[in-house]
Amino acid sequence: MPRMLCLGGLVVAGLVLLLFLLDLIMSFAGMGSLFRYPSLLMDITFMLCSGILGYLSWVSLKELK
Repeated sequence: MPRMLCLGGLVVAGLVLLLFLLDLIMSFAGMGSLFRYPSLLMDITFMLCSGILGYLSWVSLKELK
């Protein structure tokens, strides 16, 4: 079960990273934003948090092996 939680954390981190990276690229390209109130700081903060979640999930997964 802990292995599945680590993999789930990696998947969630990847999805959040892709979502906010897409939002950042769309706002720079002038196509609008995926969210109601676009914010550069919000995009960067969520990408940083998803990177931290991905790193912690990866380290936890490696400890299980």
